[in-house]
Amino acid sequence: MKSSNQSPQVASTSVVFVHGVRSSGAIWENQLAHVRAAGHEAVAVDLPAHGDRRHDRFSMDGAFETLDEAVAALPSGPVALVGLSLGGYTSLAWAARPDTTDRLVGVLAAGCTSDPRGKPLRLYRDVAKSVANAAYFTRRVTGRVVHPREHRARLSVPSLRPVRSAPGGADLRQVEIAPQQTAETYRPAWDVVTDALTHLAGRSSIANVRAAQVPLWFVNGARDAMRIEEQRHLAAARDGSLVVIPGAGHDVNMEAPSTFNRVLTRALADFTRRA
Repeated sequence: MKSSNQSPQVASTSVVFVHGVRSSGAIWENQLAHVRAAGHEAVAVDLPAHGDRRHDRFSMDGAFETLDEAVAALPSGPVALVGLSLGGYTSLAWAARPDTTDRLVGVLAAGCTSDPRGKPLRLYRDVAKSVANAAYFTRRVTGRVVHPREHRARLSVPSLRPVRSAPGGADLRQVEIAPQQTAETYRPAWDVVTDALTHLAGRSSIANVRAAQVPLWFVNGARDAMRIEEQRHLAAARDGSLVVIPGAGHDVNMEAPSTFNRVLTRALADFTRRA
């Protein structure tokens, strides 16, 4: 019998991208092209109340079903989740479920290291509800569609000191931030924000991080207020890495696409190596 010198081929990790609130899968256009060019199967989902699913009401169960269907539709083999903001919280919660598919090999969670449980989230939800109600009232009285920025409420954001990336992260000290991109996306009304925050209010992202059995990469823009508890999230992870991208804000994948893509490449390589 002849022996083969060829090592078995490792299946490429597929990627599911999950967007933030009031956007859609269209925000991942740059990242989809990047990972597909590297040989990964990839899909960017639309969560309930967003994009092609704009007529559905948001719920966490509906979001989980969206991820279940996306993973099932991908070729057999390992799968990684990449989520921003609401998509990051959703990805962490999905990864924490006891019945999560054993195909999951890692999660890259961006812009979601502020635990949504507690007063800060309730305050933001109430502000969002006030914005939605004010816009609705103006529309009823004047017949004019009002952009939410015309009913802006100011929230104080604590100052944040720069931190160094944890082991496993990228050295990103020399980075140029690209101008923010504008994806052609459907923008849901602000009512969806109150729905999303209501479903997050009873969930702890820290608890989800502790429960996750796969490597987690936390990626934040240095100017993002959602960084406030990034060190707590990192400490809670069984296998965690933290990358802070200088100059970028909350929409880190669009504000610093080239840098984000480099981090994404490293994360996928790390997930595949550990699978």
